Order: sequence, then structure tokens, then C-alpha cells
Amino acid sequence: MALRHLSVKALLFFGLCQVGRRGFASAPEVREAPKKIAIIGGGIGGTAAAFFLRQEFGPAVKIEVFEAGTVGGRLATENIGGYEYETGGSIIHPLNLHMKHFLDRLGLSPRADVSSKLAIFDGKELTFEESDWFIVNFIRMLWRYGFNFIRMHMWVEGILDKFMRIYQYQQFGYSFSSVEKLLHAMGGDGFLTLVNQTLEEAMLAEGFSQVFLNDVVTPVTRVNYGQSVRINGFVGAIALAGADSGLWAVDGGNKMVCSGLLYHSKAELVPARVTAISMKMRPSKTGSAANFYEVNYVGESGAAHSTYDIVVVATPLHQGMSDINFSGFSPPIPTHFPGRYHQTVATLVHGLLNVSYLGTTEKPERFFVSDVLTLDNKASEIHSLSSLNPVKIPKGYSPSPASQHKVWKIFSSQPLSQKNLQQIFLSWDSVSEKRWLAYPSYSPPHRRTPPFILHDRLYYLNAVEWAASAMEMSAISARNLALLAHHRWYEQTAKINQEDLHTRLKGEL
Repeated sequence: MALRHLSVKALLFFGLCQVGRRGFASAPEVREAPKKIAIIGGGIGGTAAAFFLRQEFGPAVKIEVFEAGTVGGRLATENIGGYEYETGGSIIHPLNLHMKHFLDRLGLSPRADVSSKLAIFDGKELTFEESDWFIVNFIRMLWRYGFNFIRMHMWVEGILDKFMRIYQYQQFGYSFSSVEKLLHAMGGDGFLTLVNQTLEEAMLAEGFSQVFLNDVVTPVTRVNYGQSVRINGFVGAIALAGADSGLWAVDGGNKMVCSGLLYHSKAELVPARVTAISMKMRPSKTGSAANFYEVNYVGESGAAHSTYDIVVVATPLHQGMSDINFSGFSPPIPTHFPGRYHQTVATLVHGLLNVSYLGTTEKPERFFVSDVLTLDNKASEIHSLSSLNPVKIPKGYSPSPASQHKVWKIFSSQPLSQKNLQQIFLSWDSVSEKRWLAYPSYSPPHRRTPPFILHDRLYYLNAVEWAASAMEMSAISARNLALLAHHRWYEQTAKINQEDLHTRLKGEL
């Protein structure tokens, strides 16, 4: 059974690599193609949208990407001592087929693998420290938690198997008009239930113990989403998948995917902040009125505006993330949707770790733990502590022990005080802090998920984050919206919101 799954996944990946300009989308009806498309946001979602929209609409359409900051968005690096280190999104799952496809098309490669060891910290001492021997780790987990650990991997694998259906649908050109319909196509009512219950509720219902959730699952959700097991079950499963083996990153930094996609799409970068989007009307050649969108923005040269046939908003429309005013729409489009984004502070410290802070008696020169996760209690002021490797691994590089100065990344909900730093480190050369509104604050049930379609040809890519926030989720949403925009432009309704696709297509690969 496992071999069959692997072969299907391999075929899907090779199919994605062979997708042409229009992929498997049906040939368009006779209608004039759009002349201009605007994408607001130059992160992984916006640049992937540019890539896929170019595939769908061909070389003639002009695509402009608005980005007020740095291309890459929440994928970013920091230079410390002449080396670049990841400060934003850092890991990619081996089954993230879009990200794999991007690397193949852009000529990028995975970063060289570096060995790592994990430990769990309760605020006073290490409750678990990974051994170099697999069998030792297995016996420890079996002794403490029975078969919970094995069953967790099986549970996540079952969810991933259903998740993989989205690649098959997109390979054949199918799209979905809402997050709920996309999730239902992948996993039916089960996925919709997961989104509207907590991870804790979902796993307790599957028979996992509360002790296992507290000791093992919670540290994983804290490092990946800065939140407890009370996040929604779907994003919780994504977090647990992020604890799998085979995780990888891009050689030179994950943000290179964004700049590569932007270049490959031949989109024009507009370094400006979008302030407003309004709907306008103008006469068409047939004499009837045609709608278009006016995008107002502020750049280095001051305020300006341009008009577009299609607009994709690829930045979160939430408080603290953007302030785009929508005017002339009926029903009105809110500047901010309900919900808030969770603050995670990433602090990069080049220093000497105080191993006694972790309650270990191990000598620093023998302490090689690279990732320290934490339990959800008042004694843990940090979410995680990890030693970082450069985004480009130097030749002959090997992990160093805690007795040497190196770069550590600390995730916390609040900025670290001088006292915090003095507790964690014996000394340091530099401290760099980045405050991210990195992902939504997940408090299910979230029954007011923003729509993909804000207006006739105005789309919202980041709506998908309220199911789960990840690089691959943004790429999936980008592909979905490119297909959706194409089908709606050419009125190909047979490719939108089709039910029972899994049953209909499973015999075609």
C-alpha cells in the first residue's frame, strides 16, 4: 500500500513539472485575454501567483507585483558575521510538491543536510533529550507514552494522504471558490470538522492521552505556531507534519524562491504601498460598460494609480498587516477581516549558551542539542531555542558544541529582556530582533473564514491562512486562484467547485 502511495505522489510531482503554460486547464473560449493583472504582496503567495497566472494567461498579459518592503515577505534572512541566517519561514516538508516544483523550474537546490538533536524543556530542566541512537529514542517514547507516538505518525500520514489530492485536482485544472470547498475536496467533512475543533479535541477523540498531548504535541505546536494544542485540528496536523523526518530548506535561503518566481514570471515589481482599490467603469468596444479596478499606491515618487482587469490581494487583510481601503463595492469589502495575527518574536543571538539555564549537568563541550522545544507552562518564557546553520552551508561545515559561540534563534511571544538574555547566555556579540505577525491566532471554531473572491475579478489569496499558514499552503492558494481567475474570465464553470473529484480522477493516474 505504501509503495502505491509513493508512486502516485511521484507521478503527481512529475506531472507538475511537465505542466505547460496553461497546465491542464481547458482551452479558453473566444474572448479577449486580460491586459493587466495586479498582485499586492511580494511574499511566497504573491510571487507564486505571478508564476501561475503567467502560466494560465500567457506571455501577453502584463503582471505587476506591488511590494512596499522586501521581496520574500515572511521569508527573510539576517546577516550575522558575514553569513545569512533564516529569520522567517525555515522548513519545507518533503511532500510539498509545489515548493519542489519551484526549485526544479528555478534551478535552485535543497540546502545541505546538517545533523541535529532535539530536547524538550519545561522551564527548569530538560524532560527529554534525543539520543544519537534511534532505538534508544524509540524505547524511551514507547516506555513513556505507549504507542501514542507511532499512532500520531499514522494519524498525520492519513491526513497527508488526503491533503495530496489537491495536487491531482490542480494538475487537471480544477479550482475552488472558497477555503471550505477546497478543504472539502481534499478531505470531505472530516477536514471541515478538523478546522472547527481544536487539535486537542481531535486527538483526544482519536484516543491519544492528555499526557502525550502536553509533553510531546504541545512543544511542536509552540515552535511552529507559537500556540498550544488549542489551535484548530487542521493546522495542528500541519504542525505535526513539520516534525517529520526529511524536512528541507533552500540552499541560499527560502526567500530565493520568491525572487526566482518573480523573475521567471516576467512580472514587473512595483516598490510601493497600496492604499486603496476601487471599482471603475468604462465603455467597451461593443458599447456596453466594462468594469476594471483602480489601484492607488504610494511609492518613492509619491501617490499614483493604475488600472487592472484582475487583482489578487496576496497580503493579509487584518489589523496590523495592511490598511487597504476598498471603495465603490456592493456589498462593501472590509479593510480588515475578523480575527488577529499572532505575534512571534524571533531573536537571533550570536553568543555562548548557558547550558545550566536548561537544567542540564552536561558539560558545554559535550552538549550538541540544536533544537530545544518547550512545554506550555508559566516557567517557559520562550517557545523554542535553536542553534542556526547558515542558509548556505560552507564546505566542511559541522555542528559545534555549546562551548563555542554560535548563532541561536529564540522564538517568544514577547521581546526578550536584558535579564532573559543574561539567563540564557553567558555572553554574546550581537542580538537581532524581528517581530513577526507570522500567522493567525487560531481559536476554533473560526466560522467566518475570509472569501477567495472579494469581487468579480478581485481575489484574496491569504484567506487560506485561516485553515493553515505555511509556504506550501500559500503556493496551493496561488495555484487555485490562478486557475479560478482563468476559469471565471473565460466562463469555464465546469472546472470550478466540482464534487467527488477524487472518485472521478483516481483512475486517471
